Amino acid sequence: MSTATITRRPVLSLARRTAWLANALFWSAFAVLEAVNHGWLAGTFALAFFVLPDLTFLVALDDAPRMAKGQLPPRAVPYYNAMHRALVPLALLLAYAIQPVFAWAPAFAALCGWLAHISYDRAFGYGLRTKEGFQRG
Repeated sequence: MSTATITRRPVLSLARRTAWLANALFWSAFAVLEAVNHGWLAGTFALAFFVLPDLTFLVALDDAPRMAKGQLPPRAVPYYNAMHRALVPLALLLAYAIQPVFAWAPAFAALCGWLAHISYDRAFGYGLRTKEGFQRG
């Protein structure tokens, strides 16, 4: 590995994480705006979907004491990864924009909260998991 590659990697990582943080702030602001414009139900949905992706840890709570530090129980990994893929809420946002059937403000606020959660995780260095439950490198 060349010296240029070694020095470029931290710069790219910092740029990527900064972009995710900007994205997180955008979706957070959008969720708050939806809550202010559409009332408590939209705010509740945004908050619930902001927290929901991390509730996947509860899927295998009984296995947690036997796991290594930082390891998610393998049984919970598919649920965790599904809830932490940005393409899922983005595809739902696209469906929301295209189909007038989905035109319900709390649903949009929920998607904003979900995207904010994913973006904050990526900004702070948490990503998808391997099948063994460790952070992907």
